[in-house]
Amino acid sequence: MRLTVDGQSFDIDADPDMPLLWALRDLIGKTGPKFGCGIAACGACTVHVDGQPVRSCSLPVGQVSGAVTTIEGIGTAGRLHPVQQAWLEEQVAQCGYCQAGQIMSAVALLDEVADPSDADIDNAMGGNLCRCGTYPRIRSAIKKAAALKTAGL
Repeated sequence: MRLTVDGQSFDIDADPDMPLLWALRDLIGKTGPKFGCGIAACGACTVHVDGQPVRSCSLPVGQVSGAVTTIEGIGTAGRLHPVQQAWLEEQVAQCGYCQAGQIMSAVALLDEVADPSDADIDNAMGGNLCRCGTYPRIRSAIKKAAALKTAGL
C-alpha cells in the first residue's frame, strides 16, 4: 500500500489492520508520534490525516486514504511552525513525551480557530494528556502561537 507522509510517498508492506502509528514508526521511520496508551485515550500518537487530528495508535493503516502529517512535517529546524516556536518560548515541555501529540492537536485547533478562547483550547486539547501537568503553559503557548500566526510569523 502507498502512504503519503509529510509530503513524501512511501510504499509499505503492511497488514491493513496494523495501527498507523506502527507503520509510521517501524516502516517509515517517523519517530515523532509516540505510543502512549494504545487505546486513543492520551493523544501522544496524534497525527493529521488530511489536516484532521487522529489517534494513530488506533487507526488501521488500511483505513488511511489521505495525506498524513506528523510533527516532523509541520516545520523545519530553520523555520519552526508557529506552534513549535510558541512551545519553545513558553517552555511548555517538561518530560516531552506527550508534546508531539499536543502540538499536532494545537496546530489543528489553530487551523480551525484563529483566535481560540480558553474554552476552545480546553475542548480541542481535552483528549491530550500530560502527566507533567503543563496545561497552563500549553494554553499560553497556543495563544502565543495564534498571535504569531496572525502576525505572519
